[in-house]
Amino acid sequence: MSYVTLPNDRESVSLKPPRFQTLRTIVALILREMSSTYGNNPGGYVWAILQPLGTLVVLSFGFALLLRSPALGTNFMMFYATGMLPFQFYGEMAQKSAQSLSYSRALLAYPRMTWIDAVLSRAILAILTQVAVLCIVLTAIIWFYDLHPTIDVVPMLHAISIAALLGIGAGLNNAVLFGLFPVWKTIWGIITRPLLLASAVLYIVEDLPPGARELMTWNPLAHVTGLGREAFYATYNPTYISLPYGYGLGLILVLSGLIFMRANHIAAIEDDN
Repeated sequence: MSYVTLPNDRESVSLKPPRFQTLRTIVALILREMSSTYGNNPGGYVWAILQPLGTLVVLSFGFALLLRSPALGTNFMMFYATGMLPFQFYGEMAQKSAQSLSYSRALLAYPRMTWIDAVLSRAILAILTQVAVLCIVLTAIIWFYDLHPTIDVVPMLHAISIAALLGIGAGLNNAVLFGLFPVWKTIWGIITRPLLLASAVLYIVEDLPPGARELMTWNPLAHVTGLGREAFYATYNPTYISLPYGYGLGLILVLSGLIFMRANHIAAIEDDN
């Protein structure tokens, strides 16, 4: 600790940095994003709930015209919600993390603002928002259709945890790549476009032919959707799910993203358009 001695030598003023500086910065950034993202839109956070709910209604109505019953249970809304909401959890985490540098670009000029503050604030708010959306939408479906599922919370916790790690990891790497190589944003959009179909959101892995089933197990998001359905269907026991694989890949992506961003975040910010 250092001190500055005043001319009258009566007292000293501490130059110690403010306590909880990082926490205060993150909270301020979270409040800023809540205001800018949802506060300026009519309905605010209501749209975060209505958007996935509307998608589920369209999916349920469309497939109900083609199929007698879903792959699990008898309710189309519940079946698609247990797969789509964990999948959306990943998508929101990846998007928010990838935009963390560009979103807080102007604030990063301040000495107390660091790139890790920008990443943490967006990740924390995205997690809180998606957990709330998942709980509200599933509760609404259970209440509206008067369902009585046997809920196992543990698989769902694994599902959102793995989805969060995968999303943050992919977002961190893309945050730098988008800035350094703008064309990568277009390439990434093309690569990830089939993910909804390739992640067992609209079906279960067990319904696929053996060759496609084995190939699907390499997609970590298929493990996420399988865990989401295992939480709400007591008779569903997906044997292909590997928690070490999901968590391990997620942690590797997060670690590589942190290293990548630490080394290149300044160049990425300068080159970001």
